[in-house]
Amino acid sequence: MSVTRIAYVRPALVMTVLLTLATGVAYPLLTTGVSELVFSSQARGSLINDSSDKVIGSELIGQNFTRNEYFWGRPSVTSDSPYNPMASAGSNLAASNPALDQAVKDRIAALRKANPQSSATVPVDLVTASGSGLDPQISVEAAQWQGQRIATARGLPLAQVNKLIDDNTSSPLIGYLGPTVVNVLKLNQALDKLKAN
Repeated sequence: MSVTRIAYVRPALVMTVLLTLATGVAYPLLTTGVSELVFSSQARGSLINDSSDKVIGSELIGQNFTRNEYFWGRPSVTSDSPYNPMASAGSNLAASNPALDQAVKDRIAALRKANPQSSATVPVDLVTASGSGLDPQISVEAAQWQGQRIATARGLPLAQVNKLIDDNTSSPLIGYLGPTVVNVLKLNQALDKLKAN
């Protein structure tokens, strides 16, 4: 290799090593360290622990609750199992697709069967999946719609279940930038704590 070529290759190799160290090592370590200090819970995945400090889930990913004594979340259409974060996706069914209409009809029928005492109008977020398939929240209306089933299954007064919903309701940071929602896992955890008391 000629001296001229070495003069060009050496700075290129030095810059590659320096940029790799800066962007591939130093920057990730710095951002991880700062996030651990400033936003510790979020940096670790917004994990939720039970009373024995065992991790039971994340505030950011829904879970598939199907028992009558728990609130149910939005349907999840992730490919191999519900709420699989490794397969996050929507159904990709168009609004005009008959398969989507049938899926919604089936969900409505199942919800009405499980909640016969609730009103005929099923909240839309209980029968339609989100774009990610992982939504951990439902609307306050969807939680209240299920309230009587929960109260009956747990032998609680409906007023107590509704208060629990109110206590676990999150409003958007700025009032008009989103709906008021309830995190299903946190609400179900509050139900279990209520039973333990």
